[in-house]
Amino acid sequence: MQPEDARYIKRRVRSGSIDVHPTESALIVNYELEAIILGECGEPMVSEKKECQKIIRLKRLDVGTDCAALAREVVQKCTLIHPSKTAEVEHLIYYLQSRKDNAFTESVESWTEKDSGSESPSPAPTPSGQPASFTMIESYMELLYEDLPDKTRGSALILELAKDPNNLEDLANSDAVLSALARVLREDWKKNLELSTNIVYTFFCFSTFSQFHPIIQQYKVGSLCLEIVEYELNRFAQLKKEVESRSVATPPTPPVSRLPLPRSARRPIKQPAEEKKKSTGGEKTEEPTMNLRKLATLAKKQDQLLRVCFYLLLNLAENVKVEDKMRKRNVVGLLVTSLERSTLELLVLVSSFLLKLSVYRENKDEMANLNVIDKLPKLLLMKDKTLELVTLNLLYNLSFDTNLREKMVRVGFLPKLVSMLGDEEHQVNVVVLKLLYHLSMDDRVKAMFTYTDCIAKVTGMMVGLEPGEELHTLSVALLVNLALHGRCASQLLDGNNLQYLIECAFHHQSPIIMKILRNASTHANSKQLFIDFVGDLANVIATQPSDDFTLECVGLLANLTLPELDYCTLLQQYNLVNWLKAQLVPGHAPDDLVLEVVMLVSTAALDESCASLLCKADILLSLIELLKAKQEDDEIVLQIVYVFYQVARHTITRDYLIRETEAPAYLIDLMHDKNENIRKVCDACLDIIKECNEAWAEKIKTEQFEWHNSHWLTMVENKALDAAVGTLADDSEAMPHYDLLQQSLLLQTGSHSSLNGDDIEIVSNNPQSDEGSRPVSSYGSTDGGRYGSELEEGLPQGSPQTKRGEESHEDVLNNALRNLVISEDNLEDDSYFHIQ
Repeated sequence: MQPEDARYIKRRVRSGSIDVHPTESALIVNYELEAIILGECGEPMVSEKKECQKIIRLKRLDVGTDCAALAREVVQKCTLIHPSKTAEVEHLIYYLQSRKDNAFTESVESWTEKDSGSESPSPAPTPSGQPASFTMIESYMELLYEDLPDKTRGSALILELAKDPNNLEDLANSDAVLSALARVLREDWKKNLELSTNIVYTFFCFSTFSQFHPIIQQYKVGSLCLEIVEYELNRFAQLKKEVESRSVATPPTPPVSRLPLPRSARRPIKQPAEEKKKSTGGEKTEEPTMNLRKLATLAKKQDQLLRVCFYLLLNLAENVKVEDKMRKRNVVGLLVTSLERSTLELLVLVSSFLLKLSVYRENKDEMANLNVIDKLPKLLLMKDKTLELVTLNLLYNLSFDTNLREKMVRVGFLPKLVSMLGDEEHQVNVVVLKLLYHLSMDDRVKAMFTYTDCIAKVTGMMVGLEPGEELHTLSVALLVNLALHGRCASQLLDGNNLQYLIECAFHHQSPIIMKILRNASTHANSKQLFIDFVGDLANVIATQPSDDFTLECVGLLANLTLPELDYCTLLQQYNLVNWLKAQLVPGHAPDDLVLEVVMLVSTAALDESCASLLCKADILLSLIELLKAKQEDDEIVLQIVYVFYQVARHTITRDYLIRETEAPAYLIDLMHDKNENIRKVCDACLDIIKECNEAWAEKIKTEQFEWHNSHWLTMVENKALDAAVGTLADDSEAMPHYDLLQQSLLLQTGSHSSLNGDDIEIVSNNPQSDEGSRPVSSYGSTDGGRYGSELEEGLPQGSPQTKRGEESHEDVLNNALRNLVISEDNLEDDSYFHIQ
């Protein structure tokens, strides 16, 4: 296109989806911007599309904001949002209003203040201060039949014996001791937390060895542990709610004013002691404080008991059947509720238990229903490596669910995970990269990576790593996904990153690194950056064997649809024409490579001189043979048809395509293919052929006429057949032959002789149904092909009955033509397009 040919620039904006910003109180509006340069007559000459985003920051959004009014204001001021999306905008604003600014911005102090100790205290030591002896086991057992303090002391002594693994077998053989412990736990577990902790801890010591699990199941300790956990969690929640309600009911103390007071107001006024207490609220402010202290002490004791119970259940859960029984008893709900606790060791244990359960879909779905994702950010703020690693692994198991991945992004895990990259712990980096890879699988999330420094960190991690290492493989896999997004690809190729990736790919012959570059080359703003490396890519294709690395190089070169790139010179310089022709031989190369080669041929055919070169090398004939062999592969068929379309666009190669090849016949056969894209390209190519060749135009019109009026033609043929059969029955004459499929006969009958196939469309009520396999072209064959009448077989061509049959057939045809339904042709103008 010459600059002086351009007259107008047309701009189109298509609105897309609306998302919430991952970290800010803002909305992200996705839209597509298309710029079209029009010629003197208004015809489009050059067009370019670009995906854009607009961020609408809601600075006034707070708890008291009217979401409906704000949504209407946003829709009114932002022309990119259609008024029909007002309800969706209101829903997103309501989500931002109820969402925390960032689940990870909460200070860690809020969690550490609840429990200053990092380790849970062990169960109560031996009451007497002397070590327990197995010879005194009977006296210890007798204490279990006394009052509550003696029961607690006796259970502590038996626990000391159970801590020694050498005593477990003897204790297991003592049914009296175990029965007494189980009875006391079953009767008195609500009365004393220390007593319950000692007894459960004793059975926990047995649970560490699989051979003692039947003993625990015999006394139904596991079921009792679930009851204890549920009761203690509900009890703590109720007490906490009462304390919070009392704290809210207490009016806050008014702040002391700093303004100067008049002298008369500076004297203190004496009040009675009772009135002073009422006015200051001294009694009310002291009571909630005491309750909070008691609640914190209770929480610590409960955490000891909960930890022992969960540990015992985790050991028993190594049996899948037992684990399934726990699931039916709502162990997942109890674990998710326990994530609200603050003891570090308990949180590590609960997270590990959830990690074990999350491998089953039923447990994962239940965790999703309980909003487990909202409770996990707290765990990553506690700065404990063990808890951090367990939480990341739990997130990784949950990230296989699409809805949970979306919830992770909404909560704010993406920036937090990116900040954890580069950690000294190798395993942390591995799990974080796996999580980021899963998040990058969603197209809507790829754009959010541009708001972080993820790409810079990942490319930096790749430096110094050898291909095959776990971190290197995960880093490259993440970049492969991100390169599919336009802005991510721009960040990826920024600076010296492109040069580094090219050198690394060629040095290690790494197909996966070349896959990154190939995905990045699909974007219009990135294609120009690869011009300097075209020669290296062509040299690899021509000199190296056809492996995965060569496949990616061919795919990258096929993506470079640049007008300034001289493909004719490139193919001749590196002798790629013969290589292309060799790969197109059916059965010579894998289908993946064949598909990329056909796409490279279509890209090269954009240039008229290169298209002529390909025609001289009989590449089109090779494509037709490949089409016959791969007619069931829609991808290959689509790309081959697109090559025909590119060749038909050039004046020099159009006549060769029409006169020297069978491509038009195959295009007619594929005109009614079940694949919509194939039909679209075939129609565009046949429109060009109709304008340039009258003979093929008649054939194409005939085929379109038959397709649209198949039901009518069948009806006419059946009536003619019935009339011929009746004539044979009466006169014993031979059945006449009539070619009902000739368009000249149909359009010259009666008053319909002036109809033109370009101006009408004949509608049929019974379209032909697709068969299982793709039809094979029959044009140019000697047997009449698909346009020969089935009635011709075995009929004499010069029989005297022919004239009589023709006369009766014209009457039938005239009557049938009156029933044709004729409508105007509403086909749009021809348009050029490119198949990716």
